[in-house]
Amino acid sequence: MLAAVSDGDCAFTGALAAGDTRSSAACLRALGIRISPIADGRAVRVSGKGLGGLRKPARRLQCGNSGTTARLLMGMLAASPFEVTLTGDASLRRRPMERIASPLRTMGARIELTQGRLPARERGGRLTPIRYASPVASAQVKSALLLAALRGGIHVSLSEPVRSRDHTERLLGTLGVRCRVSGVVVDLDPADRIPPFGGEIPGDFSSAAYLIAAALLLGRRDVSLEGVGVNPTRTGFLRAIERMGASVEATAVRQSLGEPVATLTPDTWRPGPVEVSPDEVPGMVDEIPLLACLAARAPGTSVFRGVGELRVKESDRLALVATNLAGLGCRAWTEGDTLWVEGTEARLEGRIRTEGDHRLAMAFSVLGVDTDAAVEVDDPECVQVSYPGFFRDLRSLCAGSRHHR
Repeated sequence: MLAAVSDGDCAFTGALAAGDTRSSAACLRALGIRISPIADGRAVRVSGKGLGGLRKPARRLQCGNSGTTARLLMGMLAASPFEVTLTGDASLRRRPMERIASPLRTMGARIELTQGRLPARERGGRLTPIRYASPVASAQVKSALLLAALRGGIHVSLSEPVRSRDHTERLLGTLGVRCRVSGVVVDLDPADRIPPFGGEIPGDFSSAAYLIAAALLLGRRDVSLEGVGVNPTRTGFLRAIERMGASVEATAVRQSLGEPVATLTPDTWRPGPVEVSPDEVPGMVDEIPLLACLAARAPGTSVFRGVGELRVKESDRLALVATNLAGLGCRAWTEGDTLWVEGTEARLEGRIRTEGDHRLAMAFSVLGVDTDAAVEVDDPECVQVSYPGFFRDLRSLCAGSRHHR
């Protein structure tokens, strides 16, 4: 998205060739941006049109399953003087959008939602500066406001209850935009332009986490994951599994596009329970289902507090994690925004209901690599939105293990 509003040609290696990124690219193409096909092993080229270069699309913008696409585009389009409609698949149309629309309206955009959800009809225009205290710690809310202010040429100051992922701030700073971070407060000053840029996109930590967990369950110490983004606002999973008795070594640390990148090598795991506090959740929100699956194999009772945000993801992840673990034979339950999981050594067996949620499909598939488990996922194809090669990589990991069945 930032390349689309830069002043020229940009090129990136390591782009994720999956449904979510292709949804973003398709929407940007509809807005008049030239983007080369997104495919494994190919550089992605984006011809930027400048901060004011987006044009009115001829059709609705279809965001697929990607909440990031929909929410960040709502921010991007808040300064565009034309009307556009954003929609998505059935899962995305169930997700809340008022948290994005409300502050954008305060800035001057006109946004009509459908009972607080997509489809959204938006007409942007001249924006006014805003000082906003977000009630939720959300990188999507934060990034939407930053992108709106960037294209609108205005100042924005945003605070959160807890610091959320900071990829947008890092990249803006790398590109020369004055974006100051002080604790949970982010201030953005107007910028005249975004220069053309390029480089290697760091590997997605959330995707790497599944292979780290599988390696720990399999007892493998000969697996290394190269080129993984290890931004500290994203790696709460590593800190949590360390408290569970796991060891993961980070080596070859370098920088790419303003992000730290490393090679991660899972080592030993002496399973124990974990307690996750609400303040930790923003840094591991996508990995909570995976942590819960690891907790199913860790003696003792693990507790995850303040995880209510999981109820408004691609599915009600919180309820489905507890229901599916219980269906496998592991005692798990929720109360309010808290999840409890009692670890067990008993055989885990059953069919997982994902409701098309890629995170659940991958988390429970990882649990299935355990020698004393027989786990079947009802919709394995749903992983296409974020990690099309997941099952290939998981099979490769299992094939090198003496425990492989």
